[in-house]
Amino acid sequence: MKVKLKGFIEVPKVDLDRVIAQIGPHTRLTRAEPGCLKFEISQRENDDSRFDVHEEFVDRQAFLSHQQRLKTSAWARVSRNVKRHYTVTGLDEGKS
Repeated sequence: MKVKLKGFIEVPKVDLDRVIAQIGPHTRLTRAEPGCLKFEISQRENDDSRFDVHEEFVDRQAFLSHQQRLKTSAWARVSRNVKRHYTVTGLDEGKS
């Protein structure tokens, strides 16, 4: 079953330039991962510090592999102060 993550992040103003600089590389690396179906981060027009996030992976394992890769990534370092507001669906299905 597909795993979908939707929501937004709030980036502190002090981290904004570094986070924006890493969105492109982070997006390219994630889209190249096995099992990634969709990965989008878009900055809100009316709020520079808020970014909408939409991710889809083919299954639980692909999503968990993505989360594991992130732990040591440049994205993890620049976004450590970001507040995340996500809803994840499909993660509990298919546990072994």
